[in-house]
Amino acid sequence: MDKSLVRPRSLVREAASLRSGVPTPAVHVDRLCARIDQVDPLIHAFVPEPGRSDRLQAEARALAARHPDPAQAPPLYGVAVGIKDILHVDGLPTHAGSMLPPGVLAGPQATVVDRLRAAGALVAGKTVTAEFAGSAPGRTRNPHRPGHTPGGSSSGSAAAVAAGLVPLAIGTQTIGSVVRPAAYCGVVGFRPTFGRIPTAGVIPNAPSFDTVGLFTADLAGAALAAPLLCDDWDHAAGPGDGASGGAWADGAWANGAPVLGVPVGPYLDRAGPEARQAFDRQLALLAARGLTVRRLDLLADFDELERQAQTINRFEMAASHRDWFARFGELYRPETAASIRHGRTVDPADRAAALRARTAFRERLAERRHRAGVDLLLAPSATGPAPLGLDSTGSAVMSLPWSCAGLPALSLPAGVTAAGLPLGLQVVGEAGADERLLALAAVLERVLDGA
Repeated sequence: MDKSLVRPRSLVREAASLRSGVPTPAVHVDRLCARIDQVDPLIHAFVPEPGRSDRLQAEARALAARHPDPAQAPPLYGVAVGIKDILHVDGLPTHAGSMLPPGVLAGPQATVVDRLRAAGALVAGKTVTAEFAGSAPGRTRNPHRPGHTPGGSSSGSAAAVAAGLVPLAIGTQTIGSVVRPAAYCGVVGFRPTFGRIPTAGVIPNAPSFDTVGLFTADLAGAALAAPLLCDDWDHAAGPGDGASGGAWADGAWANGAPVLGVPVGPYLDRAGPEARQAFDRQLALLAARGLTVRRLDLLADFDELERQAQTINRFEMAASHRDWFARFGELYRPETAASIRHGRTVDPADRAAALRARTAFRERLAERRHRAGVDLLLAPSATGPAPLGLDSTGSAVMSLPWSCAGLPALSLPAGVTAAGLPLGLQVVGEAGADERLLALAAVLERVLDGA
């Protein structure tokens, strides 16, 4: 690993520093652009932007003029963020990792970008995405090992946070496009409950799954950003608002230790040996700290669930691209074109049946989880560490059931392989209980960090 490429920055510390007035937004922009100029030619996290520094300096001056007292400024005052290039940003073209004319893809600024700018953030630029958030990789390299994939499709966002280009970046997840790249790049990736962050202004992949998410260096950063971006955040919700899942203090658990569920069977069998060995070690650490670990048979029908998800995804991707593909089909990359052509062969009745099956799965999962008294579900974030090569973004299969169910999930950095590649622990909450997920995951983060 070239350690100069891996330098994640704390969003909490950076936001506090800027609101203290040191550095000023203008000085911060100078440092930001110098870091991007130094590192990005090696990892290609950002879409190239001529005049980036001039644009950001103008925006920094305007921001400082609006908020002459930084202490009274919004919570993300002057913080630079990366935005995945399937989200529209006023003043920047949207390419979506494709060769289609940007004017064809243009649209109103994404709601999540509106919220970031209202919170005082500066858009550092567009981050590289796999083409249309699919399987055709972009140019981004993994900062830990530039010969390895950073994951996808939110490749640039994960790499930009890992490399310390920005402390916060926005991505999207259809199946595994936040959790997997976060694990591969050794950062936190948070995918909220489906629909919790509006997708207005986001080029769709499969609208029944598409979810806006975020990347930060640590869980504290995600906890700072999430309330600003998610609808109807409940600041009072926390680890003590249920029958179990309290906070650790003075060697004991308040309100009982969180109960952790592990879905055994064909789903967990998809994880490779490095991921499984690391996962077993993580479970042992958590159990040694007094957390209850229950192994549950939740996904015996995993193969059928995977087939249903692909039916929905391919059908909806073809529908989303129907008009563009008819006009510009020759400009699409082979992987994306194949997915769209496959989707055109899916019978609408099969997609409707798959949607009904997904609803039944969601209800069945919630009932079994409640019956088992589980606070969080745990699994590897990916099937293993980032694969060698840049012709694939890796397998999303470890995120598939939770994305199908629309559940909030996040990836915590959880050690490295013998070769120094990061691994992640996937933590899954209950639908709509994103606040509780972040609060309880902080408990797990402290245990893993202290190991």
